[in-house]
Amino acid sequence: MKNTTNENLAGSTIQKTVGDFLFDCLKQEGITEIFGVPGDYNFTLLDTLERYAGIRFINGRNELNSGYAADAYARIKGISALITTFGVGEMSACNAIAGANSEHVPIIHIVGSPPDMAQKERKLMHHTLMDGNYDVFRKVYEPITAYTAVITPENAAIEIPNAFRIARQKKKPVYLVVADDLVSKQVMAHHEAAMPKAKTYPGTQQAALDHIKQMLNSAQKTVILADVKTQRFHLEEYVRKLAESMNVPVASTMFGKGAFDESHPLFIGMYGGAFGSPEVRETVEKADCVIAVGLVWADTNTANFTAKLNPLRMINIQPDKVKVGEAEYPNVLAEDILLALQNTGYKQQDTVVKAQYPYDMMTGNPEEPLSAVSYYPRFQRMLKEGDVVVAETGTFFYGMAQVKLPHAVTYIAEGGWQSIGYATPSAYGACIAAPARRVLLFTGDGSLQLTAQEISSMLYYGCKPVIFVLNNDGYTIEKYLNVKTENQTYNKVPKWSYTKLAEAFGGDAYTVTVRTNKELDEAITRAETECSSRLCIIEMIASDPMDAPDYMHKMRDYMEQQEKQRS
Repeated sequence: MKNTTNENLAGSTIQKTVGDFLFDCLKQEGITEIFGVPGDYNFTLLDTLERYAGIRFINGRNELNSGYAADAYARIKGISALITTFGVGEMSACNAIAGANSEHVPIIHIVGSPPDMAQKERKLMHHTLMDGNYDVFRKVYEPITAYTAVITPENAAIEIPNAFRIARQKKKPVYLVVADDLVSKQVMAHHEAAMPKAKTYPGTQQAALDHIKQMLNSAQKTVILADVKTQRFHLEEYVRKLAESMNVPVASTMFGKGAFDESHPLFIGMYGGAFGSPEVRETVEKADCVIAVGLVWADTNTANFTAKLNPLRMINIQPDKVKVGEAEYPNVLAEDILLALQNTGYKQQDTVVKAQYPYDMMTGNPEEPLSAVSYYPRFQRMLKEGDVVVAETGTFFYGMAQVKLPHAVTYIAEGGWQSIGYATPSAYGACIAAPARRVLLFTGDGSLQLTAQEISSMLYYGCKPVIFVLNNDGYTIEKYLNVKTENQTYNKVPKWSYTKLAEAFGGDAYTVTVRTNKELDEAITRAETECSSRLCIIEMIASDPMDAPDYMHKMRDYMEQQEKQRS
């Protein structure tokens, strides 16, 4: 981050309040909107923001949803900000911030707290635990953020830039709390000490490179596996150039969908262990060398750990280290080693076979009821270059992972944290971050019922996403995951009139309920026109509540076998 603000503070008579200094730092990061919910302890922050030019406050229906919206905004623009009030507000946002930590998403969470003197005198104020402890909620945030700080006029010029630097470097949320009556106090001038930047140790990189060359020299078939941290740490171009220089196939993971351009001729699809494409699985698992970039070895990302990758044949490139086989090389930045690998001279001679995708062929007669095998090809056909696709945790998360994305599509899904209800507020945040791009939301009935309020926010701020609501009578994904019992009553949800939500929220929208392939085709065609002027909601009635994409059927079969073995 630039230090111009601090230099002005230290070397001139221009004075800044804590609030103005904070918003100056946010503006320097490219943030033009801040999400949140007002509360009496953040009134001074919000009053300062209303007078501040260049950043506007985006009011959400609750703090959890605002946190989800900030998450998506950061995925598109690189970083975001969230303002909540003390106690009740920040606790409501906890789940979203923990998710951002899990998913490597940098959010600046700003909390307005009770007046400074009341805290020092340990007065029992509302929104507290009534014990005089004003540090308890910051301590809650310590393990779910990369940094926490209590901001005062004395330390603001140091702590605020430091927190921002950590958020950028680690791609994690940070937490700043400031007393309501200190926001308008003048910042005490300090020269910001130059913080050391992460750098590659040349000797370590050379040792890693020599080891990698040995592995590549004996490899006949190499493949690149692009995972989620390829996106978060902005390594996409480095990976693309490496793949082209080596002429090797590239696969993504479930978490890392969209990390590599899926329209690129070297892309072969998503690697999903035993549940995904057999062709992709064979290419990846039979490779002599797998170059994994930003790999997260988690259950969902490895198809319940059915992924078979030989660690002795892996080059595991993480943001700040490289592991070659069993040898680890710290202090090697991913961008530096990826650049160096382009000059190894390794080039695969075999032609990369064009990938076949599960939904390339349209299926289903027009009058047939909706099913996964017929509506996913229709989704794939409707996607356009530059779209933002938001997929909810649940059935759509697994189905949309197999849909081929056009060039320059941003794909948003919470692969690791998997908080049900994430996608609707996330789509709202995406609309705010990228108002010129088309946003497509794919959510289920159960998930939507958790966070449907943010459709109201979309209407209020003029957002125009196309929302597909899969009405399959409850939490189908949970029914698949529970292999011990059937017909669980707790996985059912109330029946809502989803197409009437916009009217209930006082807005205008194109809405339709569809049950057949023909009706879905007509609704998509109409929505492609309507979305230029208003929000669209397409409710899809599943004829079979247990209908699901092939990936989920394989996952269910595997889990049933595992349960039988345990029994």
